Amino acid sequence: MRREAGAGDVDAAVRELLLLMPRMAGRVKRIPVPSVLQSQSLAPRHLSLLSCLLFDGPMTVNELAARLEVAPTTVSLMVGDLSGKGILDRREDPSDRRRRIVAIAPDQHDAIAAWLAPGAKAWRRVLTPLDPAERRLFVDTLRAYEAAVEEERER
Repeated sequence: MRREAGAGDVDAAVRELLLLMPRMAGRVKRIPVPSVLQSQSLAPRHLSLLSCLLFDGPMTVNELAARLEVAPTTVSLMVGDLSGKGILDRREDPSDRRRRIVAIAPDQHDAIAAWLAPGAKAWRRVLTPLDPAERRLFVDTLRAYEAAVEEERER
């Protein structure tokens, strides 16, 4: 069966991405967890939360929830879990005592930074040559793919 040229281009890209995505996921999973964190049973959701705190600094649970695009209650549970393990610190917000500021515990900071640095460096290396519009298109495409996979899964 012959396809239109445009459809063939899309099919070729789909095939290439179907091969690429599992390799990328496998490589990310092989980034060694620092020995001080290996016993902590960290999940991918923890990695995202730690990335936000590492790159953007201390913030409130609501700010973390907005960045992670999840409910504040979800973040609160993760923060409670990681605080209990000594990975995060929670302190009172001096400007509003009802709020808590969440940060990576000082004694965990270097290990977490070393763990996340290879991925951040790789992203910087491949995104730097792109102009802002190309970077936005790349990120938007990944987000659209994530949403489409979820939609297909729910069908």
